Amino acid sequence: MNEIKITDITENPFKLIGSDWMLITAKKADGSVNTMTASWGGVGVLWNKNICFVFIRPQRYTYEFTEEAAEFTLSFYPESMRDALTFCGRNSGRDIDKIKKAGLVSAHLDDTVYFEGAKLVLKVKKLYKSRLEKDSFIDMSIPETVYPTGDYHYVYICEITKALEK
Repeated sequence: MNEIKITDITENPFKLIGSDWMLITAKKADGSVNTMTASWGGVGVLWNKNICFVFIRPQRYTYEFTEEAAEFTLSFYPESMRDALTFCGRNSGRDIDKIKKAGLVSAHLDDTVYFEGAKLVLKVKKLYKSRLEKDSFIDMSIPETVYPTGDYHYVYICEITKALEK
């Protein structure tokens, strides 16, 4: 993996996030790591910073890790890793060692973790967090269909501080 300028990323973010998916990976102070598959999020510029935003439901085990960590990674993989991403999306690290069972091998970027085989890794620093609220939706069909039990996501807005590319 080679470090690149964030502005030199050429991959299509709609495909990377929405179709290819990503792993959100965070580490607690005790060194434990958890990851989850995500297909919601985005990148852009906000507050004069290169940012990304991701969504995590509070019942997800990874939520505990992203809450504790000041920084975490978003990593993107080739299609050959689809089974591992599917496994990580369907299983909780609370119940099993899903990283091991998915066949993922840890790699490190400073004090954060991602997994070997990634084609792109973004190291991010949390800037802002807020919970989505029913009363803030303009299109009320979204909470009715996406959140019928009221389990609204938290949105994290993060500064992208480093990018690695294969």
